[in-house]
Amino acid sequence: MPIFRSAALLGLTAVLMSSASALAQTAPGRVDPARLSEATRVLASDAFEGRGPVSPGEDRTIEWLTEQFRALGLEPGGPDGAWVQVAQVSRTRQDGPATINVTTRSGTTKLERPTDVIVSSDRPVERISLTDAPLVFVGYGVDAPERGWDDYKGVDLTGKIMLVLVNDPDFGAPEGHPVAGRFDGQAMTFYGRWTYKFQVAAAHGAAGVLVIHDTPGAGYPWSTLQNSSTAPKLDIVRADPDRERVAAQGWIQGAVAERLFQEAGLDFEALKAKARTPDFRPVALDGVTLSIDFGQKADRVQTRNVIGRLPGTTHPDETVMFGAHWDAYGRATPKNGDDIYNGAVDNATGVAAVLELARLFAEGPRPERSTVFVSWAAEETGLLGAEYYAANPVWPLETTVANINMDSLLPGTEIDPNIVVIGAGKNDLDDRLAVLAAREGRRLIPDPAPQAGAFYRSDHFPLARKGVPALFAAAGFTGHNAASRDYVANRYHQPTDEWTPDWKMDAAAADVQLLYEVGAALANSRDWPAWKPGDEFEAARNATAAARR
Repeated sequence: MPIFRSAALLGLTAVLMSSASALAQTAPGRVDPARLSEATRVLASDAFEGRGPVSPGEDRTIEWLTEQFRALGLEPGGPDGAWVQVAQVSRTRQDGPATINVTTRSGTTKLERPTDVIVSSDRPVERISLTDAPLVFVGYGVDAPERGWDDYKGVDLTGKIMLVLVNDPDFGAPEGHPVAGRFDGQAMTFYGRWTYKFQVAAAHGAAGVLVIHDTPGAGYPWSTLQNSSTAPKLDIVRADPDRERVAAQGWIQGAVAERLFQEAGLDFEALKAKARTPDFRPVALDGVTLSIDFGQKADRVQTRNVIGRLPGTTHPDETVMFGAHWDAYGRATPKNGDDIYNGAVDNATGVAAVLELARLFAEGPRPERSTVFVSWAAEETGLLGAEYYAANPVWPLETTVANINMDSLLPGTEIDPNIVVIGAGKNDLDDRLAVLAAREGRRLIPDPAPQAGAFYRSDHFPLARKGVPALFAAAGFTGHNAASRDYVANRYHQPTDEWTPDWKMDAAAADVQLLYEVGAALANSRDWPAWKPGDEFEAARNATAAARR
């Protein structure tokens, strides 16, 4: 994609020049709060138009980040000595209405999109048609051998549409129930995410999958799904999309699903209870079929990861990675006359932190292992930049020691004694962070909203699925302070997520300093972090450990 060149770039040049003096002052060996704030100011300015992927705002962002990495003394870390990795993205968009009919012994009934059912496809084709596909209830749709759980039991799902429950089998289980704690209780695992259920349905050969919605399990009401149902769907370009993606995927209202079970003579509540047990087997909804037909527009677009690297002195083939996504929501629905979603906290702050970490490593003694600094593309549209990298790694994942992720740092001067770790206890990286935090009189606490499954919704996750241990500390988001509550309620994913002149980044700098120290220790050791026994990513890491040997 060509770099954006126009008169609009003159305004951007002025922004860059005005930031140069503020970024020139450094504190040797320490994260500089002023530099964090200034880099955030630049990236979150209107000149970048909300940093929307596949937009002029992306072009400006990529040019600015490339210049920052170059000025810091990094080497290009992308493919073939480039600063960027181009991610090929498949895009599908609704084209006209959908016809969705359910046929039972009582006759045929039309379901409405998006009132009753929300359905789309990631397959890059112009029409999706399923005729009289049988329905099969597959419980929670979980296949987790490390937890002794298999909802599929080898049942042939070819040509069938799966109905699955949202979240994990132990979500909401009462105390003392045999399944309680079998997964992570109120903390959603990857198996509870709808993205997992879509992917595993394809792996089992299903024609389609519908997640049965309920508000507590999903974490949001049906209206949230409706509001985004017409947005384009993006996915990385896949070698065999028919094998990796089902034809139709989406959600079905809980009450609508329950009526389908009744038409098949089944007790929905009893089956839900049975699905909480490891001996559950898929149950066919005899006499009930679903026909789906809709058109869509399919094309390909490109977005870009920006990658800088400092080669290690003695083990340059081993990599410690630091990353943050550069994108926000670009120009979108105006609110109070403002259509630029600047994304200051989410995630200009994280990119600013990556730049600060790159500066510290570049100015300090070169570590033994290589350090790689990535600004990921298209996180807000499905972690697509990181997904593309995981499928097409520039630096081998089996020798990527760890991935330290920075996604949203709150401004403020008061350093909270608590540091939130998203996915606490999944691997031993947070143990290392805990030791360093204790020296500062601070302690780690787990995610205050584990039911949201935040660990599976940021850029470290695609690499974690491949086995790379991840550390994700959310600076300032303890859930107990007024600043985090105010941000989530009034600015998160809104045009009001803007930098202001009163920003102070002292608290965020203290947290980023700890992440630097964790990374620096790893970059100068022969140590290999590991997932905790029984974690869903342990097997993938063990496989890469075998490859290293």
